[in-house]
Amino acid sequence: MNLKKTLIISAAAVGAALFLYGCGGNDAASSASGESDTISVGTTAGYSEDVVEFVAKQAEKQGLHVKVVSFGDYVTPDQALAQGDIDVNSFQHGPFLDAFNQKNGTDLVSIGNTYLAPLRVYSKKHKSLAELPNGASIAVPNDPSNEGRALLLLSKQGLITLKNGTDPTKATTADIATNPKNIKIVELEAPQLPRALDDCDASVINGGYAVSAKLDPKTAIATEDDTSPYINIIATRAKDKDNPTYKKFVKIFQSPETKKYIEDNYADTLVPAF
Repeated sequence: MNLKKTLIISAAAVGAALFLYGCGGNDAASSASGESDTISVGTTAGYSEDVVEFVAKQAEKQGLHVKVVSFGDYVTPDQALAQGDIDVNSFQHGPFLDAFNQKNGTDLVSIGNTYLAPLRVYSKKHKSLAELPNGASIAVPNDPSNEGRALLLLSKQGLITLKNGTDPTKATTADIATNPKNIKIVELEAPQLPRALDDCDASVINGGYAVSAKLDPKTAIATEDDTSPYINIIATRAKDKDNPTYKKFVKIFQSPETKKYIEDNYADTLVPAF
């Protein structure tokens, strides 16, 4: 998920969406001390948005109106949340949120788990990691938490090793200890990773962007295992973590109906974590 270009493109669309949303008022955000019948939820294109849309329909049956605000990158949903433009968001995992808070001095917190979206390695040129030649190029996400996540996946596959004591959730290329095949790590914005398949030997792609690019998870040449700490979450501002409306949304998200929807529609992509 080039960053400046992505933000410029997404900012226009997001700005318009938030302007229209703002014209209608932000009742939930402005009444954090009490329960409201409206909540605004930020998300990103792909399965994240689709699942939130399903939850929104379920919430409507319980008298809670969900305004879904879709963003075009992984940065603006947290910016909008921190600024109070939306009430909660659902698109990221815990380590990504921690990295955003550390970089921006914000105080966003998780109020509920959603699912694990395994990171996968795809290739148009090779049928397995074993086929990768010396000097092969592998594209990885360039944001701090997902780059570490990609490097951890590559290390578990035996392509590289990380220095002793490295926190895998914060690993960078500087933490690579050994690289027997002299793999070239190409750091890119996450939305560019599917397109990198035309130029690189392989690409480590986040689930949402893999779905948007219509990549079949069954064709991946490596997949993150279920011991991953990268479970996706619902986030809000720390001061609003006990908001009853937000808690109601989390409860509806973590319902048997939502779990069944995920399992029926994303069996090869997502693993419910509630």
